[in-house]
Amino acid sequence: MSAPENQVVVVGAGTAGLAAALCLSDLSIPSVVLERGDGVGAAWRSRYDRLRLNTGQRYSHLPKRPYPKGTPVFPTRDQVVAHLEEHAGERGIELRLNTPVERVVRRKPTGWGVLTPDGIVGAAHVVVATGYLHTPVLPDWPGSASFPGEVLHSSAYRSPRPFAGKRVLVVGAGSSGLEIAHDLATGGAAKVWLSVRTPPNVMPRTGPGGRPNDVVSRPLFHLPPRLADAVARRARLAAFGDLSEFGLPIPREGPFSRAHRLHAAPTIVDPEVVAAVRDGAIEVVAAVTAFEASSVVLTDRARVDADVVIAATGYRTGLEPLVGQLGVLTDAGTPRVGGDVAAEPGLWFLGMWSRPSLIGYTSAQAERVAARIARAIAESQRSKRNKLF
Repeated sequence: MSAPENQVVVVGAGTAGLAAALCLSDLSIPSVVLERGDGVGAAWRSRYDRLRLNTGQRYSHLPKRPYPKGTPVFPTRDQVVAHLEEHAGERGIELRLNTPVERVVRRKPTGWGVLTPDGIVGAAHVVVATGYLHTPVLPDWPGSASFPGEVLHSSAYRSPRPFAGKRVLVVGAGSSGLEIAHDLATGGAAKVWLSVRTPPNVMPRTGPGGRPNDVVSRPLFHLPPRLADAVARRARLAAFGDLSEFGLPIPREGPFSRAHRLHAAPTIVDPEVVAAVRDGAIEVVAAVTAFEASSVVLTDRARVDADVVIAATGYRTGLEPLVGQLGVLTDAGTPRVGGDVAAEPGLWFLGMWSRPSLIGYTSAQAERVAARIARAIAESQRSKRNKLF
């Protein structure tokens, strides 16, 4: 079955997808939002219980829709989900939950078709906003299949309760890896190791005066990266001291240089997480190279006898099944173009491509880009109407 033509179909009901739908609604352009999960903000709902935003709520809300009064500076997972739920049903937004998108195809002579299990949803414009934290990446370590313990991706971690009394190796020194390690160390795990391949740029969640890191870092992006890195280095040392003896030395490449080169965010943590590293509650070890029987072998030839291995090893966009046949992706599976530039006439990617940012792709960036996409769609519709008269 084929649905009637829609002006815009948005794929994904997370922060970026709802930002696009709300910006369109503010311009009186209706949209159909397709979400594979049974609720909005699926990526947030499925994350660990203690997760909080790394960015301040002042710049992390949906377009023109701030968080309620009394919301803390760094909203919790559940507060983010509640914020998305509050605005998902606004005028002009048709939300279809439990509707996975299988593929986006071109329709002749113009427009797009979005294939779902219930049929094709036609649209003049499609905004793909499935997020860059879509498909978990679990390394295929040699010998891991025969490991007698449990190996799971951090996306499956919720709380420390199932791991009480167990020896746990967390792999990956990003924000999630360190926070999960701390959650385990303070939640009853018998032993917690943190496996680090590349020393991270560890930065405090708050800067001078308790201001959020994203607010403090904004003006620094206008400085030469080496100068901004020097400021960041002093801020790190002031917040955490020298962590070299604990396995977390300051990297040669600073956070701003790395952000400009790779669009990579630093490891944002609270002081108590670093304190757990300092007091030995979290032991930093070398990178994982293989599994042998019940042991995990590290690059320095040391062995860790863990009961559980949690891989905080990142995600892929998972766009290949969706749009891989359209020739709009790089070899790495990311959009060749994105933001307010259409990949093809009427096909947009939101939330997976951005300017360099110290804290990744933020809600504020999604809001700005969503607004520009909405204006571009509105302009294209005006141009079509003008051609008819």
